[in-house]
Amino acid sequence: MPLALTRPELFGWFGAVSSSHWLASAAGMRQLERGGNAFDAAVTAGFVLQTVSPHLNGPAGDVAMLVFDRADGTPRALCGQGPTPAAMTIDRLTALGLDFVPGTGLLPAVVPGAFDAWMLLLAEKGSMTLRQVLQPAIDYAHRGIPVDARLHATLTAAQAIFRDHWPQSLALFSESGSVPAIGATMANPTLAEVWSRLIMEAEAAGGDRVRQIEAARHAWSDGFVADEIDRFCQTAEAMDVSGRKHAALLRGTDLAGWRAHFEAPTMLDYGEHRIAKCGPWTQGPVLLQTLALAGAAEMAALDPVGPEFVHLVTEAMKLAYADREVYYGDDRAVSVPIEHLLSPAYARERRAAIGPEANNGWRPGKIDGFGSVVDFEAARRRVRDTGVLAAYGGGEPTVQSIAQGGYAASVVGDTCHVDVVDADGNMVSATPSGGWLQSSPAIPALGFPLGTRAQMMWLDPHSPSGVAPGRRPRSTLSPTLVLDAAGTARLACGTPGGDQQDQWQTLFLIRHLVHGQSMQEAIEAPAFHSEHWPNSFYPRHAQPGRLVMEGRFDPKTVAELRKRGHDVVVGDDWSEGRMTAVSRQSDGSIRAAANPRGSQGYAVGR
Repeated sequence: MPLALTRPELFGWFGAVSSSHWLASAAGMRQLERGGNAFDAAVTAGFVLQTVSPHLNGPAGDVAMLVFDRADGTPRALCGQGPTPAAMTIDRLTALGLDFVPGTGLLPAVVPGAFDAWMLLLAEKGSMTLRQVLQPAIDYAHRGIPVDARLHATLTAAQAIFRDHWPQSLALFSESGSVPAIGATMANPTLAEVWSRLIMEAEAAGGDRVRQIEAARHAWSDGFVADEIDRFCQTAEAMDVSGRKHAALLRGTDLAGWRAHFEAPTMLDYGEHRIAKCGPWTQGPVLLQTLALAGAAEMAALDPVGPEFVHLVTEAMKLAYADREVYYGDDRAVSVPIEHLLSPAYARERRAAIGPEANNGWRPGKIDGFGSVVDFEAARRRVRDTGVLAAYGGGEPTVQSIAQGGYAASVVGDTCHVDVVDADGNMVSATPSGGWLQSSPAIPALGFPLGTRAQMMWLDPHSPSGVAPGRRPRSTLSPTLVLDAAGTARLACGTPGGDQQDQWQTLFLIRHLVHGQSMQEAIEAPAFHSEHWPNSFYPRHAQPGRLVMEGRFDPKTVAELRKRGHDVVVGDDWSEGRMTAVSRQSDGSIRAAANPRGSQGYAVGR
């Protein structure tokens, strides 16, 4: 029986934007209507997301993108992941008595990458000026954004740490020392002034659009923004999840001259399609490894909400994510055997390890000369901290309120995502994150905090994702493009969700590409995720065999999975996934879909 949808799948011929916040979708669509292309719309939506979702991403965060320019017909990855500071070494951190990079504060700050990445996209692929793409975000920062329930809960949970340790953030995000009510507006005039100054300095460079964008990039990485970041980092200390104050290692010299860049994506053929992901500096290839293990022909024969489907996908993900922990890292700095990991021979070898019962052991593949050892038992013993210092954004952007010494409520922050397609077939899939208001103190002169992405690195010199100067942290940010057999992009999709990003996208892609569900049907179908492997965020904990499923699954399916050895936890009916998607068919028709969960994500188009 077809799923009764809560929303229609949109149809049109002109263009579409789907994102994790309706205001960003609307702002991006406005640029398409004004004559901009998909790249202009994506940049505009990206800056609006920084304004309307400061608990999910910020100006000093990161972004991973996949773009398809119909003019050259080539998919490209765009890396907006800044590297670690020159002073960040394992010896420097262990000398502080640390076993992990803290999940919060100033110590895990890396070079902010999002701004320059958006500027690179605008300069090389866009058609609009800096003023045009920034103005919607400036308007919202100046006049205010609506405080939704999740932003309100985040601010409420963070009040204790703001008040006791981060007065800069209290002044910026809590009006008169109190949390704005749900439905009230919250402005950030300091951020509006920073963006306005960037425009002023850009336009002082002359009338050429690209020259203005380059001037703004210089003002960010070598000018007044970098100067303010450097001044703050040299003078401030901040309490973090370790229970101690630490200073930042980031300096203006780390920002100086840093630039985002395009690179070739990592791709895998799946059925009649080719799936493009960012490289192993993200977790993106785990989706490709999972699909290689859950072949299209095999999955087509399974009920997409049945126990065999859930079991096979979950077991495939366990193997792929184990390889992520052992082999993935900054492939500009370390050797990553990505071709081997995605080879048919390796997929056959790994597929043979999947049986009818759940295997809850630690089973990375063995590739001579590569990888590192992960102490899975230690990860299993670790649990999320339960003190107030862990309750304001430690690790994956999750905030939990403290009441009577324990957890009273949980507010999952996720991150952000935006997909855009225009009438010419240009396409963007972008996942911005980091710089969360609840995970690092705000810089008073700039109106935003630094990111904390270095928490995803190990204090292990043998790990490909180990701490080292100038190295990109292995990120969870994971956009997706789907190409047809001729190499033309047909679909862009993605989701917030940390380690869950490629899990939810795997379900969506199999159900849409293999089972023929519409994008909206595949988004709204009951979803699940595993927590078997070490989490990417502080404190890097694992829950072997844990399988979290939405309550809409048939109880018989849940019972069968438990019988097979899965540690099943049944969540709320609509608790899994934040997917968005857009597509363009060979006849030029455009479709768009968005997740109804949380009532924030929306698609617009015509």
